[in-house]
Amino acid sequence: MRINGRSALACKENVGSEIQRSQQIAESVVNLVAEGGNVPTPAGIPVITLAPMGNMPVIKDLVVDMTSFWDNLKAVDPYVSTASRQVPEREFLQTPEERSRLNQVGNCILCGACYSECNAREVDATFVGPHALAKAYRMVADSRDQTTNDRLDHYNQGTAGAWGCTRCYYCNAVCPMDVAPMDQISKIKSAILDQKEARSSVSIRHRKTLVDLVKQGGWVDERQFGLRVVGNSFRDIRGMLSLAPLGLRMLATGKFPLTFEKSEGTAQIRALIDAVEQIDPAAIVEPLTDTPEPVGG
Repeated sequence: MRINGRSALACKENVGSEIQRSQQIAESVVNLVAEGGNVPTPAGIPVITLAPMGNMPVIKDLVVDMTSFWDNLKAVDPYVSTASRQVPEREFLQTPEERSRLNQVGNCILCGACYSECNAREVDATFVGPHALAKAYRMVADSRDQTTNDRLDHYNQGTAGAWGCTRCYYCNAVCPMDVAPMDQISKIKSAILDQKEARSSVSIRHRKTLVDLVKQGGWVDERQFGLRVVGNSFRDIRGMLSLAPLGLRMLATGKFPLTFEKSEGTAQIRALIDAVEQIDPAAIVEPLTDTPEPVGG
């Protein structure tokens, strides 16, 4: 359920701790407004508001219909591939290191807290949700699974898959089991980017080309952008032909850039991008999106 605007497990929450948390928030707000903390904290009986989880239809009171939650989980096929489930002559052994990769995502109890708070799910009904993608990464990381490439192709399908995440971090904040769903989604994106086949995806080329061109010149060289993204560097004839009308209009109006000058801050920009890539390889190729207002206020 939602407790004072955030999804949580009621069985793990304590009334005293919630009151203390609410008072700390109130004091922070008062101090911020007062710009010095001279305004006393409002007195009164603390209020704890309970509400049903978000992103799911309410049946009655605190009861919600979790059909979409389970359907989206099923959509990512969260099971080890059939070929791997066939019992060989001996056990399918894993090293301790291989097994350790599954520990964090294996802690998920499918409580629905991350799904309830997911901003991407709120604005895009096709997005499968952080719970499903966290389970999906478990399959990607599982050394016994033999369909990793097919899985990554599936998770790379538009905003319904991994690229639909808005990186608001709410799923990480409310997860009671420290699964960190958003971190697992980032790992899926990194795995997708490591696939050579993924380069043929227009959405991946768009992000990669944008970053590559900015690293080269400090800003986007428009002469190359369309050719590399839509035309796939002269490999997509249909894409090249689709660019022709736009190119002719730009030439006719004098808006086609014949030359390109690098930004004076190119070296600094390149260093910043390299630093971010070292921290999170997938973050640098995220689409820029506005984070919606949280449902819980």
